[in-house]
This record gives sequence, C-alpha cells and structure tokens, in this order.
Amino acid sequence: MKRFQPTAEPADFNARCREPGLLWLQQNPEYDRPRDYWSQFENDLRNAFSELCAYCVMLVNKGVVDHFVPIAQLKQQQRHAEAWEWSNFRYAEGYFNQKKHSHAVLDPFLVEDDWFEILLPSLQLRLTERVPRQYRALAEFTVKRLGLDHSEVVLRYRRVFFEEWQQGRMQIDTLERYAPLIAAAIRRHPDYVASLNCP
Repeated sequence: MKRFQPTAEPADFNARCREPGLLWLQQNPEYDRPRDYWSQFENDLRNAFSELCAYCVMLVNKGVVDHFVPIAQLKQQQRHAEAWEWSNFRYAEGYFNQKKHSHAVLDPFLVEDDWFEILLPSLQLRLTERVPRQYRALAEFTVKRLGLDHSEVVLRYRRVFFEEWQQGRMQIDTLERYAPLIAAAIRRHPDYVASLNCP
C-alpha cells in the first residue's frame, strides 16, 4: 500500500449521487442493499487514484467503487447516508474489493509511502518498522486479509510488471506510474538489479 490523497468530489456528484441516494433512502428505509448511484462515478474515482488500485497499488484496467466503510457496517451503525458519500469511496480492483468484503482495513488515505515495501527477488510485500504502533495490528490484518503479502494472485500480477521492466519493454519511469512499489524496490536494490543484466 501507499499514500493516496483525498480529492474533491466531482462537480455533479451531489446532484447525481448524494441527493438521489438520500431521496431513495427516505423512500426505502428498510432496505436490503442501497441503490447504486455511485458506479457512474467509477471513471472519476479511477482518475482520483491515478488508475491504481488503492490496495495492491498497481494499474487497474477496470476497477470498482469500493466503500471503505462497508455498506453492511454503515447499515449496522445507522450511517446509511455514507453509502453515497465521495469521501467513503476508494478505487479498487474487484478481487480486493471482494476479499475486503465487510472487514475493516487500513485506510489508504492514512498510509505513508514508507510503511510497506516489496522485497526482491520474491516480490513479496512486508511492513516496515515505520508503521506506527497504533496502526500496526490493522496493517498486518489488512495485508493478510487481502493477500497483499504473498498470495499467488498478487505475486502473479507483480511478476507481469517486473518482467515487463526486466525484458526492457517498460522503462522504470513507466513502471513507477503503473506499479510504484515495484519501481521503488528496484531503485532500492541497484546491486540486485545489476546482477539481472537487464537490457
């Protein structure tokens, strides 16, 4: 994970998401699942996160609107209106959105860039000693729950980007844009990189 900065909501968000959502809520107080007015803003959210998944921090071709505070939790806590709040949205690859489900995880808006690092050559992710004590347990849970450390799904995805760079088909600056944690690992280990004889 890395730090993402909150962005202002789109100019038409209130009229097309928040207000219709609140009106629907008034008409359907005993709902099973709130009506989806948020998916129409998936493109805006993708741009806000520079096309990167908020959790795996890699380029996502087609992500989803992730409710950071899950809908089930909002309903349980009587915070129904936040289902249509821009501030509660994160951009995520669908796999991680499903893995997260209704669990509380570390907020990408709280993370600092030096809290996590990719190891070479394994491409596994680990927490650094810079994760503050008050967030460490939640950070560890997040990594395990989402499989960000060494699940095969995540490692396979990381290998794609790493091998594109290794074979000379992607420059380090482009890799930094598409998979910044991998680019940071490469910059951090010049001796290992030199041993690969990359073009």
